Amino acid sequence: MRTSIDVHHGDGVFYPYESDPDLIAIDIHEDGNYLYPGTGHAHEAGKGEAEGTKLNIPMKPRAGDRDFAAAWERAEDHLRHHKPEFIIMQAGADGLAGDPLADLRYTPAVHTRAVKSLLKLAEETTSCRMMVFGGGGYDLNNIEAAWTALLQEMARGPV
Repeated sequence: MRTSIDVHHGDGVFYPYESDPDLIAIDIHEDGNYLYPGTGHAHEAGKGEAEGTKLNIPMKPRAGDRDFAAAWERAEDHLRHHKPEFIIMQAGADGLAGDPLADLRYTPAVHTRAVKSLLKLAEETTSCRMMVFGGGGYDLNNIEAAWTALLQEMARGPV
């Protein structure tokens, strides 16, 4: 299972796996109508046998933590439905307010919420098999804030 909260859709890995039913994907990103690469529409849910295994949640510009929380509830439902065996999280910091390339308005609490939820799910369904990778971020203070929040939560472990 791959989940991404980077502001850009897919970060280059959505379409190669679009028809793969074994890869469950969740991608919360700024709406492609407003930001490169212009993809990641909500109707893109996988092809063929993979239909329904992918979840794209495009966020309107200026979406903040409350908007993310609503999107993340959908993401959690999708994850629980598919019962992942391994979780890969791609945690871009470019969705934080003030990023010069994007127009989302998240705080580092978004990273805390996402990783806390994924850690709990990983403990329940994957025997804690989870990897977290960085992603975009074009403001050094935002990168520091996002990764500090994320690493602090990971150090706490599943609750």
